[in-house]
Amino acid sequence: MELRTASSPRDVKHYTTERLREEFLIQGLFPADEIKLVYSHIDRIITGTATPVAKKLELTAGDELRAEYFLQRRELGVINIGGAGRITVDGRVYEVASREGMYIGMGSRDISFESVDAGNPAKFYLNSAPAHTTYPTVLIKREGTPEDGVVIIKDENKVELGSLEESNHRVICKYILPGQVESCQLVMGMTSLKPGSVWNTMPCHTHDRRMEVYLYFDLPEDAFVMHYMGEPTETRHIVVRNEEAVISPSWSIHSGSGSRAYTFIWGMVGENQDFDDMDGVKMTELM
Repeated sequence: MELRTASSPRDVKHYTTERLREEFLIQGLFPADEIKLVYSHIDRIITGTATPVAKKLELTAGDELRAEYFLQRRELGVINIGGAGRITVDGRVYEVASREGMYIGMGSRDISFESVDAGNPAKFYLNSAPAHTTYPTVLIKREGTPEDGVVIIKDENKVELGSLEESNHRVICKYILPGQVESCQLVMGMTSLKPGSVWNTMPCHTHDRRMEVYLYFDLPEDAFVMHYMGEPTETRHIVVRNEEAVISPSWSIHSGSGSRAYTFIWGMVGENQDFDDMDGVKMTELM
């Protein structure tokens, strides 16, 4: 597990491009038949992936967590951006199709990931946060009928925003949030831009009460997203390629513009789960 420390906004405004990428960009995600994890001191979030191809992958705590098992004191959110897969939690098998997700509660001991078809492997994207109590483990589907252990994303949590004229026509799909899938502090979802739109989260904002991680994907090899971060009057940029993630501190804006339309997963961790609790930044104030 890679460890990364927190950074002060006073220091970040002096970082070179190389240093910005070292501190905030996560590359090399989704290696075949591996679990890759990055532990950030910013709200203690763990961002990572599990990409089973030829074998089943077991999630273990490793030495870094000083725990008996990964979710001894944590909760976990998962969204699959690859082919069909399976997640087994303490003996129960969940069939997780592409764009479906899971919330796995604190205290779950044995967690494993596998693909249905090695020729089209699952790509499980993971966000984990410290937890104080146990909430139910559930499979999260975008469509279907609710049943035991399965939650269907509510219509009100599929939000269409923006316009083609403003280059930000997008659909926000909220997976883990209060009132739908309960968690201690993790909030998670996916935003897809419509063809012809490239801007996400603009006008931008900050939220002091929680940090955020963005995973960008659905980009061809020669495309990129220009991710903007920093204080509103001290903005910086990071060039992000397909299936790369960016760690965003609570004091930083988090917005991007791509060379074409794309999709991104946002995961938030902190003391406040109110999706609308944010401090907006006027377009005229950005520098």
